[in-house]
Amino acid sequence: MPTTLPPDGGSPGSRLQPAFEKLLSAAAGLPEVVEATSYGTPALMVRRKFLSRVKDADTVVLMCAVEEKEMLVEAAPDVYFETDHYRGWPAILVRIHRIEPAELRHRLRRAFLLQAPKTLASRLGEG
Repeated sequence: MPTTLPPDGGSPGSRLQPAFEKLLSAAAGLPEVVEATSYGTPALMVRRKFLSRVKDADTVVLMCAVEEKEMLVEAAPDVYFETDHYRGWPAILVRIHRIEPAELRHRLRRAFLLQAPKTLASRLGEG
């Protein structure tokens, strides 16, 4: 099946790049976080554990403790949401162009602490 190019003429992945650049910026300083792919889209991982990925040009998937999800969605439904596919899973959907950079850094740090081995997480002074 042929790949349809976006209206800007770039590659299909180029539409995802602005969202991924925001993730990369927010993850700066987290030890051993690497660029990867997940479900064919740009992702961030720590020691082969998933942290976040770009779902589409406006949405990222971010690891999140299940017990925090409802609070986040209720507090900021314009930023956080979930679909039936993600119910019960430790991941939340984020409208990447609506989240403040400091909040995205905080959420990625929380995802890192959730996913990284304890010895690595302790390098942040927590865990």
